[in-house]
Amino acid sequence: MKGKIADEEARSRLIIWIRRRMEEFGITPDALAESIQHDLDHSPVFRDARGNEWNGLGEMPDWLIAAKNAGVNPDFFRIEPVPQSVGKAAKSDADHRQMDLFHER
Repeated sequence: MKGKIADEEARSRLIIWIRRRMEEFGITPDALAESIQHDLDHSPVFRDARGNEWNGLGEMPDWLIAAKNAGVNPDFFRIEPVPQSVGKAAKSDADHRQMDLFHER
């Protein structure tokens, strides 16, 4: 039942709340639809453990800049594979300083 609201009254209250927030912030149904379509067309490429995401468009977000400044390769946060060149041997670009994050202690 993930993503579903079982109680019809709770669903109705949520819809009213959403409509009021949309009106309060001047969000039109068309603007909402455009934003959803944009997100579908530009899915995230990077994601951190807190759920922050970036699709690679525009300026690098603060959370990724902070990680990069701390010495973490941004590819560590990549959620889609990096394309490999055809005919070249796959090279491991793994940052071994980060490997301990995946091992149980």
